Amino acid sequence: MSNRVINILVPIISIIIGLIVGAIVMVVSGYDPVQGYIALWTGIFGDSYSIGNTIRQITPYILAGLAVAFAFRTGLFNIGVEGQLILGWLAAAWVGYAFELPKIIHLPLALLAAAAAGAFWAFIAGFLKAKFKVHEVIATIMLNYTALYIANAVIKKLSDGSFKTERIHESASLRSPFLRELTDNSSLHYGIIVALLMVVVMWFILEKTTRGYELKAVGFNKNAADYAGMSVNKNIILAMTISGMFAGLGGAMEALGTFQNASIKPGFTGIGFDGIAVALLGANTPLGVVFGASLFGSLKYGALNMPNAAGIPEEIVSIIIALIIFFVASGYIIRVGLQKLSKKKEGQ
Repeated sequence: MSNRVINILVPIISIIIGLIVGAIVMVVSGYDPVQGYIALWTGIFGDSYSIGNTIRQITPYILAGLAVAFAFRTGLFNIGVEGQLILGWLAAAWVGYAFELPKIIHLPLALLAAAAAGAFWAFIAGFLKAKFKVHEVIATIMLNYTALYIANAVIKKLSDGSFKTERIHESASLRSPFLRELTDNSSLHYGIIVALLMVVVMWFILEKTTRGYELKAVGFNKNAADYAGMSVNKNIILAMTISGMFAGLGGAMEALGTFQNASIKPGFTGIGFDGIAVALLGANTPLGVVFGASLFGSLKYGALNMPNAAGIPEEIVSIIIALIIFFVASGYIIRVGLQKLSKKKEGQ
């Protein structure tokens, strides 16, 4: 059994084990796991409305997952995706309502503003890491809180004391009458296309460009990269900046697609932190992130149907997600088991 096959099987087996243990948790808690999973499935794929909203839920997870995965692939831990996403959300919403422009200019400008805001916030952490050796985990965690409170203060100022900004102009919106009609008036928007384009962009940067090779080389071995003449500090800053760009675009999906504004948040959205799990599930690869985000987004949205259809609390799904992440993180055990099984078969 090749390493490639094992790499594919580990997350699949982890998901299956997570679902089985989740069923056991339901039984122990006094719930019917069959009805629970039927309700979960119906909530995800029950009709066109559910499918549309599931895809909408998946969209920001793809971009958050790409942000974390890009940093991981270049040897960095971007725990600040949440803060970068929040500032991208704010920037997109502000550009969306503050200007009146043709859609062909307005929408790209709002997306660029979100990407720039996220990139700038990540740049700060990258600069601190490169110049002052401040660990990026500490820097990004603190910047998350800073971003949240700055965004809330700015929204309050922009809205004259209200809790949300004005609604963005239609020319900056990712919403589509066609997609709404196709999915029975769901909140599906064109953001999914933007997210999938960014998947291709990440793949192209890392696999098809010289700069991508340098970024991965620095992440793999800084000393060897420095010896080869690569600028380690420059590549650290660039890697964090690109990662932040993906996160900022994740915020734009919420501002320009789902909510059409920015509002004061009592706490973190959770999307940025979930992006860590998405990247882990996807083995930090662009295509893997799509599958990880699809699983996460589907479980998150499908869980909303479980209390009504089966009387099972949404927290059960959170337990299942946590179990899946646990088994993926413990993938070494599954990997060793598969390798032993493979050797045993080869020996026969």
